[in-house]
Amino acid sequence: MSDPIISLFIDDELDLDGKIEFVGKVHSAPSFREETVELLNQEKLIRSEVVDCTPTIPIKMKRRTSYSLLRPVTLIPSAVALAMIILMLFFIPSKSDSTVPYRFVIYRPDVSQAEITGSFTGWARIPMKRTGLSGYWEITLDLPRKEHQFTYILEGDQRFADPTILTREGDDFGGENSVLRVNGREA
Repeated sequence: MSDPIISLFIDDELDLDGKIEFVGKVHSAPSFREETVELLNQEKLIRSEVVDCTPTIPIKMKRRTSYSLLRPVTLIPSAVALAMIILMLFFIPSKSDSTVPYRFVIYRPDVSQAEITGSFTGWARIPMKRTGLSGYWEITLDLPRKEHQFTYILEGDQRFADPTILTREGDDFGGENSVLRVNGREA
């Protein structure tokens, strides 16, 4: 069992009186001196191992790592990903190509409010604008190229199918929705 004063000396935790006591023991007791030197050598090894064990990358591994990105195994997935990005950029239609502006117009001089609702609005009501004092109501919406169902709502509660569109479909409320097929450039 080592003397605790040796550990205090190694860890530099002795005050001046403790250091005087330590030096006296080192000079008077050869076994204490030998134990101190042995523990100091162990401490030296412990502290030097940390510095000597710093991880390094061998030169061969560095070369192999830098060239591994150019191997066919890594080039093929990268080329496929790049090709997919290019295809998506050039061949997937943008939003402006997949929608068509469509102008809805009705003549109802007898109402003070007109709205439109349909599959293209998620059946949310959108107010229409009165065109001057003429009795016409209108709105232009960008519609996807497909079939849509819609109806006008007058005065907040009267459903009104578009009289210019002959194709109609019954709704869940006992009324009719107009069926509009959008596939041209502009309607």
